[in-house]
Amino acid sequence: MTLGLFITFEGIDGAGKSTHIDALAQVFRAQGRSLTLTREPGGTPLAEKLRALVLNDPMDAMTEALLVFAARRDHLQQVIEPALARGEVVLCDRFTDATFAYQGGGRGFDLQTLSFLEHLVQSKQGLEGHFVRQPDMTLWFDLAPDIAAQRLAGARVPDKFEAQPVEFFARVRAGYQARFAAQPQRFARIDADQSRDAVWQDVFDTLLRKGWLHEGANP
Repeated sequence: MTLGLFITFEGIDGAGKSTHIDALAQVFRAQGRSLTLTREPGGTPLAEKLRALVLNDPMDAMTEALLVFAARRDHLQQVIEPALARGEVVLCDRFTDATFAYQGGGRGFDLQTLSFLEHLVQSKQGLEGHFVRQPDMTLWFDLAPDIAAQRLAGARVPDKFEAQPVEFFARVRAGYQARFAAQPQRFARIDADQSRDAVWQDVFDTLLRKGWLHEGANP
């Protein structure tokens, strides 16, 4: 049976990751892989309702974190774990690293509490014992906050996170850097301050080196 594959896409708002999620989905489908394309917060009817609250309603950092992890639990139970069990490729726009970056780095919420919630919500009791679900690969689209702000300017009506000042996104970026430093084995840093084609080539080459794509698959 084909093993499932869990790939997440991370980065501050404006880093341009969404374009490459769709491109990578097309490549995997062209290789004959079954695919689940999803996002966080969200991915289920319940989680999408919680997403709307998190992105738009004023609340403190703890409330944000609790709602995000509640959405994540439902997402894991209803979508991610079943898809992986079927041997599918799961491409997810953000996952737990975003919580550490935005609520931990951006909001300054306690990282130990976030780690506790991460282990509580992402734990799974399986045939091989207890483990905490993590992505097989996290593609981190790293971009300077001032450049991201220029890209976002006038693009759409911002949610409460997109409307934050550049200093907030500097802290978010530092949060991502800390996660990258702590778990470098599952991260690939993608320089997002390049042309779209160059960024895509970096994404493709990263997965090619892992053996998950083949050379002829690059469109």
